[in-house]
Amino acid sequence: MESFKALQLHKSDSGPDVRWVDLTKDDLMEGDVVVRVSHSTINYKDGLAITGKAPVVRKWPMIPGIDFCGTVVESGSPEYAEGDEVILNGWGVGETHFGGYAQYARVSSDWLVPKPSGFSAAQTMAIGTAGYTAMLCVLALEKNAVSPADGPVLVTGASGGVGSVAVSLLAKLGYQVIASTGRQEEAPFLKSLGAAEIVDRAEFSGSPKPLSKERWAGAIDVAGSGTLANIISQLQYGGTVAACGLAQGMDLPTSVAPFILRGVTLAGVDSVMVPRERRIVAWNRLETDLDRDKLAELTQTFPLSEVVELAPKILAGQVRGRVVLEID
Repeated sequence: MESFKALQLHKSDSGPDVRWVDLTKDDLMEGDVVVRVSHSTINYKDGLAITGKAPVVRKWPMIPGIDFCGTVVESGSPEYAEGDEVILNGWGVGETHFGGYAQYARVSSDWLVPKPSGFSAAQTMAIGTAGYTAMLCVLALEKNAVSPADGPVLVTGASGGVGSVAVSLLAKLGYQVIASTGRQEEAPFLKSLGAAEIVDRAEFSGSPKPLSKERWAGAIDVAGSGTLANIISQLQYGGTVAACGLAQGMDLPTSVAPFILRGVTLAGVDSVMVPRERRIVAWNRLETDLDRDKLAELTQTFPLSEVVELAPKILAGQVRGRVVLEID
């Protein structure tokens, strides 16, 4: 059987042993659909897996890559036929099941969604889990009735993957977007995506007060910890923050005061185990609401061979926007 290339992580005492290996389809894990992978991407979680900075990988050896897009080449599922273009985000792929950093992947058909016809394969990975998560956050704000007329919406980590797509989406939907970043040199880039104002992330680094001046009708936060606590204390009456990340930390040093005195909402956003129906809703909204020109502005393209060098850079906040990885 023809062999193919894959990036594989092996467990060692000093962190993941990263290897480029030759595999065959017989080496792939269980599933009822085999996909010829054309594109993937790198997210913060992928950076953690490759560098070993956090225990993302829970089964060894592992092919990382929590996202991929490609074409079905074998199917035992009535949902998909040979030639169908599909997307996968999450479901533990790249953590407990071989992921997208290989030319082929065998997965459960339940984990796949059809590629929207309005996107190319590369564009779906320019979006990836980060952009799909941004859309889930926007849907969470809408579910809690945060409208453009209510006031400004804050986006933290705005120059990163989730943040940059969130800025673009919110701006196109008519929101006044305030972009928070620690890299002021990215201000022109963020304004080109639609940000009305740039604020320094240091504004949210102080010790949180139970209640602060009301500033935000809504927020999308990727940081967690003190940043999220400060945002909660600054939400307007009835405001909502969609929390989807923990780049600063998993703790939340806040009080119940904002919730019982201002009626604010903390909406948790998970992207890994979201039911298929909600995934399709999110992807359909991305197809209609995401500006393709803005997506191109925030996207860089690399061959898969460079992903190991990109991993520490994404953890250090040195990667702007989104990255598309070409598998071949």
